[in-house]
Amino acid sequence: MNFFTLFDLPESFTLDISSLAERYQALQRRYHPDNFATQPEAERLQALHYAANINQGYQALRKPLPRAEYILSLHGFDINNEQHTMHDTEFLMAQLTLRETLEEIEQQKNNEALIGFLRDITQQHKQLMSVVEQQLAEQQWQQAADTVRKLRFFSKLADHAEALEEKWLDF
Repeated sequence: MNFFTLFDLPESFTLDISSLAERYQALQRRYHPDNFATQPEAERLQALHYAANINQGYQALRKPLPRAEYILSLHGFDINNEQHTMHDTEFLMAQLTLRETLEEIEQQKNNEALIGFLRDITQQHKQLMSVVEQQLAEQQWQQAADTVRKLRFFSKLADHAEALEEKWLDF
């Protein structure tokens, strides 16, 4: 099932998120399992399956990175299950350096450095998002897949840094 079709949206990285949310809510109301409680078992199971697809589709489309991954999957690139490795050694070395920097910030408990670090990686993430948006629009699937892999590195790094920030705020 194509999630863009499910939500009656064009297959595009750039989406009207409010339209997606409205269509999601309308479909959820229509196919909520409670609406089928008195129906035969086959219809109840079908409604349950459809509700699960609606939820899965919404999760795939509501945020940019999963949306890019989903679009790529429609074109034969399964980022989640593939064995393709990153061959951009310069990027990988930069990632190692960023991880080492984050470890140093953590050891020093330097909140100001952490804020600057988050600002820097957020900016790099935004730049890569612009790149992947253009690549997907131009149907440059392989290049977009490589950019999505890079975005995943930045997302994980940002998650780690944000978790560290939250940890420090709890003190």
